[in-house]
Amino acid sequence: MRSIVAGHVAVTATEFVELALGTPLDLWLGVEGETEEERAARLAAAADILADDPTMPDRVSRVAVEAIEAHAPELFNVVPLPQLKGRRPRRKGAAA
Repeated sequence: MRSIVAGHVAVTATEFVELALGTPLDLWLGVEGETEEERAARLAAAADILADDPTMPDRVSRVAVEAIEAHAPELFNVVPLPQLKGRRPRRKGAAA
């Protein structure tokens, strides 16, 4: 199955996110070993992008929600733990 975003084919998950957001992930996440000057320049560029595109946080949220929905079974695969007999749950503020 191919993922197409804005007319471009995304080959990897990273490419899909970058195409959906319109910016490279490294701009937001940084890269290992970047200098303080590189970090400052990256953060300034990110701030400029956010100032120029006030809808970007909404798009980021939408992409995150879609990813969570697509992978919810894996992300939220939790099993309830059995209750231990003879133990009562502690109440908030109760002395131990």
